[in-house]
Amino acid sequence: MDFDPVLLARLQFAFTIIFHIIFPSFTIGLSAYIATLGAMWIRSGNDRYQHLMRFWTKIFAVSFAMGVVSGIVLSYQFGTNWSRFSVAVGNVIGPLIGYEVLSAFFLEATFLGVLLFGINRVPPWLYVLSAAIVAIGTAISAFWILSANSWMQTPNGHELRGGIAYPADWLAVIFNPSFPYRFAHMLNAAYLTTGFVVLAVGARYLIAGRYIEEGRTMLRMAIGLTAILAPLQLFLGDQHGLNTLKHQPIKVAAMEAHWDGSKPGDFHIFAWPDEKTAENRFAISIPHGSSLILTHHMNGLFPGLNSVSASERPPVVIVFFGFRIMLAIGFFMITAALFGAFLWWRGTLFDTRWYLQLMAQCWWVGFVAVIAGWVVTESGRQPWIVQGVLRTADATSPVPGATIAGTLVLFVIAYGVVFSFGIYYINRLIAQGPTGPTAEETGHFSANPISAAHEAGRTAVGRT
Repeated sequence: MDFDPVLLARLQFAFTIIFHIIFPSFTIGLSAYIATLGAMWIRSGNDRYQHLMRFWTKIFAVSFAMGVVSGIVLSYQFGTNWSRFSVAVGNVIGPLIGYEVLSAFFLEATFLGVLLFGINRVPPWLYVLSAAIVAIGTAISAFWILSANSWMQTPNGHELRGGIAYPADWLAVIFNPSFPYRFAHMLNAAYLTTGFVVLAVGARYLIAGRYIEEGRTMLRMAIGLTAILAPLQLFLGDQHGLNTLKHQPIKVAAMEAHWDGSKPGDFHIFAWPDEKTAENRFAISIPHGSSLILTHHMNGLFPGLNSVSASERPPVVIVFFGFRIMLAIGFFMITAALFGAFLWWRGTLFDTRWYLQLMAQCWWVGFVAVIAGWVVTESGRQPWIVQGVLRTADATSPVPGATIAGTLVLFVIAYGVVFSFGIYYINRLIAQGPTGPTAEETGHFSANPISAAHEAGRTAVGRT
């Protein structure tokens, strides 16, 4: 049997990166939510926020650990399957990844230890500050990773010598043309993903009649967040799309299945792109819709797939449907969040059972949208691994295809086991619920520093 080593290397990296991105997209948003709960606890002295903070911290720890484990494999793959990629652009990509480790990962890991084990060892303000630093660390991590990936999409600030990229201007490398749009879009997606997970868990508790106050708090906070961020994501996605049209027009053409650039582009609600005949089958379309969105003119023109040879086109079917999955989930999120806000305004949010039942089953929507978005981003760049600099076929290692196929099978098995145990344990934590800490854990301080001072005064008076 013949194995295509380039295709298998791509499949292996696609599998591991899809598995890995699930966890950062959750922990980035969850760390910010935990920090917000801590701030509300300090400000109000309400132990409900403390219970929620500790509850979600346990889930964060499991997700963070699984993200670390799955992320280690990615770094090894650069050396095993993509050695020529490392040789050609490692001078640029390597430092960016190193900065992520030095400025973010160590920060997250250190203060996560305080967050997990410091509740009976440090004062409340330091405990909450640790949560805020962890949240900042996850955002910094996203900054560097998105900078590295964006440079692969829109490389800038480098010079080529003998086919090898050398950094010439680090600010231009880091803040390359697509980076601000990708960073904002991904960070907002992470917060939205977490918001719908929190919304689903809160809805489950209300349906089951357990942890009513905590469930209502989760619903209010999740609805308040997603009702703002879901419409914002539509705007950020539009700006990101316009930037992609400027720098990667063929990717946009694949997203829209737009073949003939001499005609205005229709927006295809559904179609089956036929790459052999360069046409769309079974198309259900809005005439001139893509032109209006991308050029803001009904008859606006933008490059089509036929403007390049077939060998220069990305896999159109994958990019086309990946984009529509992401878009459909995005509009569902907007509708669900705004309708939830309407119910909240009407005072019926906690009593509209069909809405709670629907939201309780929608914890996964953000993850699928993020995965679909990354599929569009990475597949749409093909046949380039670094746009205009290095082709994917020229970036792989001289490793036999059978070897890559064997390790891919092992990865699928190992990741399946790790993922299954992780999800099982997270579900156990959710079933356990946001129970309060033990008396031993809270014996060293009160939730509210002011209350602690009053308590100390009463104790002193009693002893006198």
